[in-house]
Amino acid sequence: MSILKNVHSPADLKRLSPEQFPALSQEIREQIISAVSAVGGHLASNLGVVELTVALHYLLDTPTDKIVWDTSNQSYAHKLLTGRREQFHTLRQYGGLSGFCKREESEYDTFNAGHAGTGVSAAFGMVGAREQLGQKHKVVCVVGDGAMTAGMTLEGLHHAGGLGKDFLVILNDNQMSISKNVGAISAYLSRTITGEFYGKMREETGQLLGKIPHIGPDMQKLARRAEELAKGAILPGLLFEELGFQYSGPIDGHNFEHLLPTIENVLKMRGPVLLHIITKKGLGYEPAMKNPVWFHACPPFVRETGVPAKKAARPSYTAIAMDTLVKLAREDKRIVAITAAMCEGTGLTAFEKEFPDRIYDVGIAEQHAVTFAAGLATQGVKPVVAMYATFLQRAYDQVVHDVATQNLPVVFCIDRGGLVAEDGTTHHGAFDYAYLRHVPNMVVMAPKDENELQHMMKTAVQHNGPISVRYPRGVSLGVTMDAAPQVLPIGKGELIKDGTDVAIIAIGVSVWQAHQAAERLGQEGVSTAVVNARFAKPLDHKLIADVAKRVRYVVTVEEGCRMGGFGSAVLETLSESGVNDVTTKIIGLPDWYIEQGPQDLLRERYGLTAEGIYQSVKELIGSTPATAKGRFTGVASGSHHPLGDEQGS
Repeated sequence: MSILKNVHSPADLKRLSPEQFPALSQEIREQIISAVSAVGGHLASNLGVVELTVALHYLLDTPTDKIVWDTSNQSYAHKLLTGRREQFHTLRQYGGLSGFCKREESEYDTFNAGHAGTGVSAAFGMVGAREQLGQKHKVVCVVGDGAMTAGMTLEGLHHAGGLGKDFLVILNDNQMSISKNVGAISAYLSRTITGEFYGKMREETGQLLGKIPHIGPDMQKLARRAEELAKGAILPGLLFEELGFQYSGPIDGHNFEHLLPTIENVLKMRGPVLLHIITKKGLGYEPAMKNPVWFHACPPFVRETGVPAKKAARPSYTAIAMDTLVKLAREDKRIVAITAAMCEGTGLTAFEKEFPDRIYDVGIAEQHAVTFAAGLATQGVKPVVAMYATFLQRAYDQVVHDVATQNLPVVFCIDRGGLVAEDGTTHHGAFDYAYLRHVPNMVVMAPKDENELQHMMKTAVQHNGPISVRYPRGVSLGVTMDAAPQVLPIGKGELIKDGTDVAIIAIGVSVWQAHQAAERLGQEGVSTAVVNARFAKPLDHKLIADVAKRVRYVVTVEEGCRMGGFGSAVLETLSESGVNDVTTKIIGLPDWYIEQGPQDLLRERYGLTAEGIYQSVKELIGSTPATAKGRFTGVASGSHHPLGDEQGS
């Protein structure tokens, strides 16, 4: 008989006997594997935190007590135990459950987070609110060991340790094997150190030593140091003790006999506490245990074998960009690659294999990655920083202050530009055109296809200043590739098709959709020009102005936010060029956070397909009176929210 089917909330969990928890954990794993194999998602990390999730919801009074997951892609078991089991098959699907915690989805989700390193700060903010409001509940932050490389995590720990408020941080360490010190002896020591007797004895001894005339304070410091050294001999907790946290662990995060009493004890302790647990990524599914990196964030797969459900017919833009980088690095030994814990995701594994001494994985530390690249560039090295668009946001000040102000030749390979499908709100690359194009000295490029991408990679490494190449998630178009990459002239666009009625000025993957729309418009007698901008900055002012002067309508298309993005740059160019007798329209992403869903569906929803562009142009022409030539209207596409008054997804 299923145990999980009868658990509709943590209250139901509390009615179970701890002896039932191993069986319950197995059922949770089966449900997670079943769902992720069908729709894709974060598998390995979620399989590793099942027992911890069960223990926390059993011992805490959630949602009054707060759990913050960092990163919240490890919250699948949490969702199953908090009333979302029957919707779990909709995970990461359009209109379904988010793959991350989402406050709009459940009262048990305390903080929305798709980026690592935010948990400690957010959770300690909740501690501060609790103190301000005179409340008594517990606040627990579960931090993946990858997030410990994020500077923000250390900043949060430093703040929390210094203020001394009741706060539990659980370090979920899934990178090191469960060694001898995680067995019964370590578990016994952890339970002892976290127990009430030990805590009371420690406090009373400190008070007694403090009362000794003249030498009391020194004796307290000496006793404290002796305790640290004794614990440090068997427990790796000195760093956290120095930050002001009482350290406990490491313990086996899959053993309820160790986990339950230790968590119960640390929840009773006063002040900041860090509990170190060891878990195994992918536990319960052999392919995920053997290859936890691939199963960290995987596409749908065949459950019986663990192989992808389908193989892409063509290489991805990511693969083409990084294969080109490898070729360029063979010719130029000054080229080095930098990534922030995303070597496989950004396609740098081939580079790492061929040039193991020329790649730097700095961990989840995007700010450091960019300033590190700046330092390399000052000494004549050619650093290439490969990051997802959504993660480069975290290093915005470093791009501005450390790279651009010095005009340093740092290349930014911006992967996952535009819509990224099921990861949703926190991961869509919607803002990079807008947040990069206004930075002085920065060059912003985006290719229309994979052949142009290889040329842009060559252009980037040859450029003597900061430059970015933005490309989308997904497979390439299958166009013929030139034999070798060539350097493109900076700021020069391409007139793909001329016309006298409408000009569609597009950038990136939207170009070929614009071309298809133009072909259809031409069949209906609407002469349509198509410009491949190539550069969001610097724009080809002459080309854009020349084309705009011979048409009545100018439409821009981008897979990025309309506000301040590529379309805005084109309107600025028209204004500066004195072109004020055209009617304009910007097609792009609206001013709200885009929901999760398949790329094709989202592109259709926001008018970024050939059909959507065609319809937008037809509406623009149909809504403009014949006498309106000379009126600069600046019409924006999709100005209402598709979900009504609800903002976000």
